[in-house]
Amino acid sequence: MNNAELILNPDGSIYHLNLLPADLATTIITVGDPDRVAKVSKYFDRIELKKGKREFITHTGYIGTKRLSVISTGIGTDNIDIVLNELDALVNIDFQNKTLKSELTVLDIVRIGTSGAVQADIEMGSILASTYGIGFDALMQYYQKPYDEVELNIQSSLIRHFPQLNLKPYVARAGKGLLERIAFDLQKGMTLTAPGFYGPQGRSLRSDNTIPDLIPLINSFKYNGLRLTNLEMETAGIYALASMLGHQAVSINAILASRVAGKFSSDPEAVVEKAIQLVLERI
Repeated sequence: MNNAELILNPDGSIYHLNLLPADLATTIITVGDPDRVAKVSKYFDRIELKKGKREFITHTGYIGTKRLSVISTGIGTDNIDIVLNELDALVNIDFQNKTLKSELTVLDIVRIGTSGAVQADIEMGSILASTYGIGFDALMQYYQKPYDEVELNIQSSLIRHFPQLNLKPYVARAGKGLLERIAFDLQKGMTLTAPGFYGPQGRSLRSDNTIPDLIPLINSFKYNGLRLTNLEMETAGIYALASMLGHQAVSINAILASRVAGKFSSDPEAVVEKAIQLVLERI
């Protein structure tokens, strides 16, 4: 790998995350908001490291004997592209020689994020785990991700259901082991990842949207009993890159809005706090 591919800072840390390999635990919690990192790490028994650069803030520490890192990604799958690739590089590339290690490390990655429900029976204030991430962004047009049969069938159904899209949606499943451990009793669903917050999620303030009926279209999609349950901006990118790179990932969504009822939570911080505590108890 040349110096323009794997870029390191003068201290040897990776370019955007500003981390050295020793700074990172193999169990990682990702949050979008940099301010949310401290809201997770306040529950650590001991914090050994705090680092940051741009929107990427990292705290690494311990709960009991369990070493954890919590990292903010910022918003969107463009940032997920940076974070997932650099996390993988930190554990699976020899920074001295810039070569792939002979033994690869598998990371456990748990996203704690906010989301809006697109089904009437999913209550605001609830916690939902994503069994699949559905990407309506362009990130995976640049990667060759292996697809299993179910993912391909879901993708084909999505293409037929959303003929207005000018790109091929991608599909990636949660890490089975993490999903069973973290979300065994949570409501589950397929999460749609959008490349923006307004038009791409069917919102219109002063805009004329190309798919004005996006929420009803999302709401009506079904595949073999599966349905699209919620909208956000990172899950599909995390799932797809984690799968491609051999890591485990699960997305835990704090439901703050009902896009069907047109309502938003009166106490969003309490819902996020509930999701944080649930993950930390089970991770």
